[in-house]
Amino acid sequence: MRYVDSLSSLVTGHRPTGLPLSNATLPLHSQRIDVPTYDRSALQRGVVHIGAGNFHRAHQAVYLDELAAQGISDQWGVTAVSLHSRNVKDVLSAQDGLYTVVQRGHDRQTARVVGSIGSYHYAPSDSAAVRRALVDPQTRVVSLTITNHGYFLDPVTGEFDAAHPDVRADLVASDCFVTAWGYLAAALDWRRRAGIAPFTVLCCDNIPGDTQVARTALVSFTELKNPRLARWIDRHVAFPSTMVDRITPQTSDSEREFVERTFGIADRWPVLTEPFSQWIIEDTFSGDRPPLDEVGAQFVTDVSDHKLVKTRLLNGTHIAMAPLATLAGYRRTDEAMRNPVIFGYVEGLMRDEIQPLLPTVPGMNTANYRNTLLTRLGNRRMSDQLSRLARRGSTKMSSFLLPSLQEAISQGRPHTLLTLAVAGWARYLRGYDLTGRAIRIDDPQSGLLTKLASMSGDNPVPLLRHDIFAELRFIPGFAERLAEMISDIDERGVIPAVRRALRGHAQELVPQ
Repeated sequence: MRYVDSLSSLVTGHRPTGLPLSNATLPLHSQRIDVPTYDRSALQRGVVHIGAGNFHRAHQAVYLDELAAQGISDQWGVTAVSLHSRNVKDVLSAQDGLYTVVQRGHDRQTARVVGSIGSYHYAPSDSAAVRRALVDPQTRVVSLTITNHGYFLDPVTGEFDAAHPDVRADLVASDCFVTAWGYLAAALDWRRRAGIAPFTVLCCDNIPGDTQVARTALVSFTELKNPRLARWIDRHVAFPSTMVDRITPQTSDSEREFVERTFGIADRWPVLTEPFSQWIIEDTFSGDRPPLDEVGAQFVTDVSDHKLVKTRLLNGTHIAMAPLATLAGYRRTDEAMRNPVIFGYVEGLMRDEIQPLLPTVPGMNTANYRNTLLTRLGNRRMSDQLSRLARRGSTKMSSFLLPSLQEAISQGRPHTLLTLAVAGWARYLRGYDLTGRAIRIDDPQSGLLTKLASMSGDNPVPLLRHDIFAELRFIPGFAERLAEMISDIDERGVIPAVRRALRGHAQELVPQ
């Protein structure tokens, strides 16, 4: 999001008529919505969060706000850090760190002002403040939402990319760093030498596979700079795995105006999200941990199965439906889900092809979770952009969908709908829809992927040479079946192609 995009008056000419948001105006806002009634100045900063975008502000910061609001603890306020964008700091610092979270359900919508974030720092210009926060003994947890790319791990091998320019820059830096790992390594080194207990590093990014990605990234980075410190970090720092879930789209100007019109708040960067929220946390910390289980989070001994269920069902379904629905002419999830053919595809994909491959998780009703996802995807008030769901498709395909397809094939289970997802993505990668309208392929490998997908028309063989298809390209008949589906999309259209796939899927389910 560009800076001007966060200021509605600069983009649309809209002049706020609602009441601005600040500490001074909270008593006035309290007449209409819930606001922090606790003493924000007394809230200790027990958490430093790196990557304070919309998701963090709709998810972790809300849980921590609830701890203070319910009088459970005043030890877990947040210092928010952005590594790459100063927008959040510039906009929300002017609001005393306050912002509005609007929950939009099918039948009702509610708003609250969140006050758990005490300060915002833009690391490139506030490096000293970031370092002070990290070495402060009061900081006991450093949480992260920095997206998959911020870990510099190869999605196939899991190896740390020591040659990345940002990593190389941080290896020679001493104060202002580019990556999270530069800051964390330096802070932990200072704490170790000062005899201050290490903080917990809490990864809140849903990254498939290895549940210890933060440990791998930080220890690997530190090994390149200070092997002795790396060994100390590996031995003494806790890296709890987590599973987080809450649909939180980007904030648009129309949504800012909606918040002002509906709730009377001239909030320059509100967050709109769904009522559903889930946070599963591995119960292993370096020291004190926030009592998040008292406000709806769940501590468990092993997060891996919870994470697998979530990423395969939700994230896998996202990357399956987004390219197909986009090619069918839709732009948002709820619009697509109102088409009974697409709804049937999503339902059948989750129920018959993905869920049977998943483990049984104690205390979790996977069928209920699957049905909840259908409701969430169809929420008209909280619709997500299909373009956002399709973003970084090469990573999402290889992480969230292709493993299900590979397992289904190896086990002889139905996989027509999973294969159609790959066909839809392959056709999407050409960069234009069925009417010739351009599609922006937002992917780190967009140039290569579009070239491979466009090379031989409906023949997917060039695309299958990409590394993410290493386990699929040699399966007898797979390329031919994929080509047939791509051709079906091109010649008949998305909806007829999905109908045909659903008929084939139904036949697969019939006992032989």
